[in-house]
Amino acid sequence: MMKKYPLLRYLLGVHATTLAMMSVLRILFFAAVRSQLTDDVRGDVMLTATAFVRGLWFDNVVACYIMLLPLVVLSVAGIIGQTGKCVVRPVGIFLGVMYTLVWTATTANIPYFVYFTKTLNSSIWNWAGYGGTTLGMMFGETSYYLYIAAFAVWTAVFAWLLRRYGQCLRHSWEESMGSPTLRQRLILGAGSIVLVGLCLFGIRGRVGYNPIKVSAAYFCNNPILNQLGVNPMFCLLQSTLDDRRPENQRLHLMDEGEAVREVQAYLSRKGMEGISPIAREVKPGGEATGQNVVVILMESMSANLTGYMGGTTLTPHLDALAREGHSFTNCYSAGNHTNHGLYATLYSFPSILKRNAMKGSAIPRYDGLASVLHEAGYQTLFFMTHETQYDNMNAFLRTNGYDEVYGQEDYPRERIANHFGVPDDYLFEYVLPVLRERAAAGKPFLATLLTISNHPPYVMPDASVFSPRSSVPEEGIVEYADWCIGRFMGAASKEAWYDNTIFVLLGDHGKMVGQADCELPASYNHIPLIIYGRGVEPCEDKRWAGQVDVAPTILGMLRQSYTQNNFGIDLLREERPCIFYSADNTVAARDEQHLYVYNPDAEREFCYALEPDQAPQPSEMSEAHKALRSYVFAMLQSTEAIVREGKTRMQ
Repeated sequence: MMKKYPLLRYLLGVHATTLAMMSVLRILFFAAVRSQLTDDVRGDVMLTATAFVRGLWFDNVVACYIMLLPLVVLSVAGIIGQTGKCVVRPVGIFLGVMYTLVWTATTANIPYFVYFTKTLNSSIWNWAGYGGTTLGMMFGETSYYLYIAAFAVWTAVFAWLLRRYGQCLRHSWEESMGSPTLRQRLILGAGSIVLVGLCLFGIRGRVGYNPIKVSAAYFCNNPILNQLGVNPMFCLLQSTLDDRRPENQRLHLMDEGEAVREVQAYLSRKGMEGISPIAREVKPGGEATGQNVVVILMESMSANLTGYMGGTTLTPHLDALAREGHSFTNCYSAGNHTNHGLYATLYSFPSILKRNAMKGSAIPRYDGLASVLHEAGYQTLFFMTHETQYDNMNAFLRTNGYDEVYGQEDYPRERIANHFGVPDDYLFEYVLPVLRERAAAGKPFLATLLTISNHPPYVMPDASVFSPRSSVPEEGIVEYADWCIGRFMGAASKEAWYDNTIFVLLGDHGKMVGQADCELPASYNHIPLIIYGRGVEPCEDKRWAGQVDVAPTILGMLRQSYTQNNFGIDLLREERPCIFYSADNTVAARDEQHLYVYNPDAEREFCYALEPDQAPQPSEMSEAHKALRSYVFAMLQSTEAIVREGKTRMQ
């Protein structure tokens, strides 16, 4: 049968080969993320097998998409008797290019998932404009070399196999058919119609009203196994196409009018005509303190990495600051990327899933911490390690309250460590004399520092400067980041401006630590938030806090009057009933006993029961979970409405 119909042999050979190669890469993926599996599923062979079967299902969808055009071209060529190199070679080139893209996405998905616990999706296009930085991150981190090698090997092996398959097809075709008879043409035509039908069915992926979607991979309560079955190329393309659909240019969680009314009730706001429905006048009373403010946003600093919340021994300096300052132990980042952390911390707007609110040619105007203090006579400075153009930071920050923005362009070339610029210790060294000069000008300052070290590729100084106790790179770099904080605070304490300064330290977002015990592990968003300075009473505050609350809280401590038009609260005067946050394509809200998670792409809800010192346990939807859903949906949908309508200014 196969010898008689070489076209069928060629197509099935390529198809089976690609499915096998994708399955092997899925095994490599599973090996890389197995440590994130919770104990109850790690040894469950049936659950793992189910995930792999669903993975094969999604792989087949991708393979059928790619196979459709070669199938049609080769079928037509066979029917009309054109079976030479001029037909087979272009088909081989097409398949080679398409599967090179598949191997790229599939291998890149492994380190992406390890870091974000999310399958590769359209959020990666946020880095498309920074080719040099992105390549530097990829090739500067040695742990990625295995996946780069896997991509190179898979591409080379597949190219060699394609060439062999193509040679066999041409030889067999010429021997078996030559100039096809009418009967052979009819048989080939009928067979091709059947194959095209099967291919289209494979593309659709299922019977029923709707074609296959990402949600088809979700079959249990473990986020690793659920996403193990998703083909990265399928997810990347579908999320990219979904982003471009007109109905997906806006967030659709609930009716916007209802959302705004609910947020007004949650925040006890009536709104201000001409500004927005959540605006209010804030008048703390008394004379403004005029204190300096230093905000340090620490890269990927999860609460689970700290000693005072995570039980590690990696952060003695942060732990000491937490004990001596006002520490919020239930603080959560708005999102899981740096741009989300900056946007929420400085301007008190929640991040809307994977959307980067800082990018775009038309720079939106927001009033937040920097703009309020600038109007009050403060000098406003922002320091980062990398290029100021990254994520459009320079334009966005200068448009929204910052007078001075410092980045890689301002540092000596010999101090540049990689494509993310200078290491943390040099950033802090650079900042001190600048702040000394600004303080001497006689006006208070707001200085915001964005660190980078706890982000791959990891860069640490020579052992003569700093030597971590842990030999594990992911732990040693946390020790280094903490050491830099301690070194900076020690040096700052000798400055004349120190006693009149409020220091705010928090993570820009978290990172995966330990096991993925629910659909959105807390370590991604649970971050430290420490307010420290002369006159700040030591306190371990267990109330809910979010990055959106940082600016209103600082302004309250400064007794600064202003018109507030954002979603934050003053944590020292107000209280949240729960906290909400997001990560790429997932939103969540939690209180002390309940966790609600929703994935809009998969259209799936996940409910969990929470107990102290225990992993979240899957549960049925309760009234408490419904209340959490209403809270997070209302907050995000109101954000969508206010941002879209341009009501982000205070005046």
